[in-house]
Amino acid sequence: MKSVKNIQKITKAMKMVAASKLRAVQTKAENSRGLWQPFTALLGDLPSVDVKKNVVVTISSDKGLCGGINSTSVKISKGIYKLNSGPEKETKYVILGEKAKAQLVRDSKKDIELIITELQKNPLSYTQVSVLADEILKNVEYDALRIVFNKFHSVVSFVPTVSTVLSPEIVERESESGGKLGELDSYEVEGGETKGEILQNLAEFQFSCVMFNAVLENACSEQGARMSAMDSSSRNAGDMLDRLTLTYNRTRQASITTELIEIISGASALEG
Repeated sequence: MKSVKNIQKITKAMKMVAASKLRAVQTKAENSRGLWQPFTALLGDLPSVDVKKNVVVTISSDKGLCGGINSTSVKISKGIYKLNSGPEKETKYVILGEKAKAQLVRDSKKDIELIITELQKNPLSYTQVSVLADEILKNVEYDALRIVFNKFHSVVSFVPTVSTVLSPEIVERESESGGKLGELDSYEVEGGETKGEILQNLAEFQFSCVMFNAVLENACSEQGARMSAMDSSSRNAGDMLDRLTLTYNRTRQASITTELIEIISGASALEG
């Protein structure tokens, strides 16, 4: 009973810590949504585009005790890998977080291009994430980056999400062929830069903005899921404590009753 009480105290404390961290990061996540939306309007988010080189960026947490958000991200990443596999296609993983690393290393080690951990060791900022995005772009060759993360809705609700960032060459190809990106040619280019250079800069900035939002959304989802998990654990510990207390009281009462019967029986035997 004492150990269950101690566990309950720990889970309640962890819930309070998660709530505090959630409040700190939620405002950042909501503000970051305005960064990537203009890029989506201009360059689109085309998950169905057919390309040869895909990179799946799986965002997870470094710590556990947060429900199934990491397993969900890994499952979706594996699904994207299968969808984009083929004889003339190449798909690689970029992993953010210890939990996705532990799951993907077991059966997809040869397909992992880059692993980054301890992302949330310091408070998340755009500068930190943009450096991270630049490191990813330097180490991988891609036609499309598929970013897998959990989009935060509420403490008890998060939605697994995939954002697609295309390379400048694919964006130019899609714009020339018409379709959703056909309107790019209607914009005038000012200055001395070529269309390819502008698309290169836009693609890099789009990736860093999408990554910043994705990391924050996933951090919110992690803390929300941890709050729910610790709340459930605290309730379960309380229920277990009630059952153990009831069992203890019944056993104690039975023992006292037995002792009383023995005393009375002994006294009766002496009188007889």
